[in-house]
Amino acid sequence: MSVLMKGIDVANAMKEELTKETELLKRGGVMPCLAIIRAGSREEDLSYERGAKKRMEAVGIKCQVRELPWDITQREFEEAFREVNDNPSVHGILMFRPLPKHLDEEPVRKMIHPAKDMDCMSDVNIAKVFAGDETGYAPCTAEAVMKMLKFYGIDLKGKNTTVVGRSMVVGKPLSMMLLKENATVTICHTRTVDLPKICRSADILIAAAGKAKMITADMVGEGAVVADVGINVDEEGNLCGDVDFERAKKKASYISPVPRGVGSITTSVLAEHVIRAAKNLH
Repeated sequence: MSVLMKGIDVANAMKEELTKETELLKRGGVMPCLAIIRAGSREEDLSYERGAKKRMEAVGIKCQVRELPWDITQREFEEAFREVNDNPSVHGILMFRPLPKHLDEEPVRKMIHPAKDMDCMSDVNIAKVFAGDETGYAPCTAEAVMKMLKFYGIDLKGKNTTVVGRSMVVGKPLSMMLLKENATVTICHTRTVDLPKICRSADILIAAAGKAKMITADMVGEGAVVADVGINVDEEGNLCGDVDFERAKKKASYISPVPRGVGSITTSVLAEHVIRAAKNLH
């Protein structure tokens, strides 16, 4: 029977330390503050926003939301972003992406202060992740996977680790973070030739392709560690991951569920980033 890697256990373990760090900052006259910038009101954005605000409140971080209209112009959006970016009381910024199709993200990516970039938008932080420089801010989801593996005592050194997914949000940066911990990393994607064979050979299999239940039980090696990063909706309208969980759990030694898995840790990583940013800026 596989061990269930539950995100809430990781988040709860982080909460005490995050709360202590926040209290120390407040005693020194610093109120750590996260600003969320959102254009429109997509349900997935609102859902994550609720979770982020709840987590910030739980550890004592101030959270303010800058809600902008969906049909905002490029100039207006950049002006609103600049106001938040230049605000000295804001220590961290989280901007929901993708932006509405009529908006160009590139000027904002170049504008954001790397020290306030909590989810690795800027080229500076991306470069630091790829260079193994821990002074940068990695994408929260990618770092949440690393937190989960560490919490459950998964030894990465020398292990054959397959990452299915090549996005700049999870797949690529996560692969670099795994490599830094001396894992032997293979990056795959939906067009990889003989993907099942490569996945079966993995000691640690991480699914981050964004395709519901694409990792079937026959793609999981006996005793493998399986981390599911995907968030999808299946044919019945239920939330599910990239892994066929019910069948895969019979073969895995450790496996994370969706929901209540990696996603439950991301807001705690975000809080950790805000606290670090507040320390650095003061």
